Amino acid sequence: MQPRQEPPARPAEPERPVESFVVRYEPDAPPAGLVRLVGDEVPEHWHGVDRSAHAPRLVVVPGDDGQEWTAAALVTARPDTVYLKIVDAVGDVRAAVEAVVALADRRGLAQVKWEGWTARPEDVAATGFTALTPPLKRSEGAAGPAAGYVRWLREGVTTAPAYYGQTTHFTCGAVTALVAQAHAGTLEWEALDRQAELTLWRDATNFLACEPVGLGVAVRRAWPSSPVRVHLDTDRPVLLDHYPENDREWRAVLQLASRKDAERTGVPIDPNRLSLSTVRDSIGRHEHVLLLLSLAGMQGFDVPHWVLCHGVVPGAVVIEDPWTNATTGDTWVDAHLLPVSDSSLDAMSVLSPEGFRGAVTIGRPPERDAAPLP
Repeated sequence: MQPRQEPPARPAEPERPVESFVVRYEPDAPPAGLVRLVGDEVPEHWHGVDRSAHAPRLVVVPGDDGQEWTAAALVTARPDTVYLKIVDAVGDVRAAVEAVVALADRRGLAQVKWEGWTARPEDVAATGFTALTPPLKRSEGAAGPAAGYVRWLREGVTTAPAYYGQTTHFTCGAVTALVAQAHAGTLEWEALDRQAELTLWRDATNFLACEPVGLGVAVRRAWPSSPVRVHLDTDRPVLLDHYPENDREWRAVLQLASRKDAERTGVPIDPNRLSLSTVRDSIGRHEHVLLLLSLAGMQGFDVPHWVLCHGVVPGAVVIEDPWTNATTGDTWVDAHLLPVSDSSLDAMSVLSPEGFRGAVTIGRPPERDAAPLP
């Protein structure tokens, strides 16, 4: 059965906004106000990883005297995105969370997420957050809380796929396709497992990566009645520049074979660059867009990576990222229902050095396919 998630109506603003200020968080030298608030033991998940790549900050609610802290929340976010994540809140938790929401609203962000390390259900409900569906699978080596919550500040997303983290470093393309098909109702969520992930990857791979044409052809083979279109604005082989010359040659031959397979199986290849407005239009038609992008902006290293575009809010596209970087405190709560501004997504999905954009659009089939994957 397909998970379904309806965002709550936006709660009314409090009569008197919570006063707060923001300070940089240094885990090796926590501010005295935080130490006085939580005692000698700052929770392990506040300092167990290096969150510096995600700009850790404390949103602080001061007391009436302006000196003592009554509440604080540790917040982070992936770069080039439009959300804030509450790692944890201490003291007057509801006041801390409302202060974070107000900060995100002032910054024009799309959402606030909350990792459920210590969050109490009554505080979650009182502050207008909705529970995220727990992940079906976590990325290889990933950590994170058992629960997570979200509060949308912009309307637009009404349903959400379940989160599935890729179980290898190279199966992102297969996972995005599987999640798209499960979200569309073409595949049972119960069938989305490691065997399905590796089976689809094996059919799509260019060893080890999945290039756009090969991925599109593999989707067509797996679900013959699903409309599939590849978008690739170059006719050269792609994703090969980091290989030695002899390894590039035989992979290029495989990519040529994928193009012949696409012609034979009726998978169109659009040679024009896919625009963000077209991505939005596709999502509006309840299609799914598998988009190839670089992780340089969000994670700090220029590695090609597939994500699933499945929702829109004003100014941003909502994606599922099947990979998380545990070393930076990145968890499934970040990667699930992740809003990325149109401009950032536009920039990160042009891959260097060729400067191309690759994507696969999957439409809704006229009838539900029988899931062919074992």
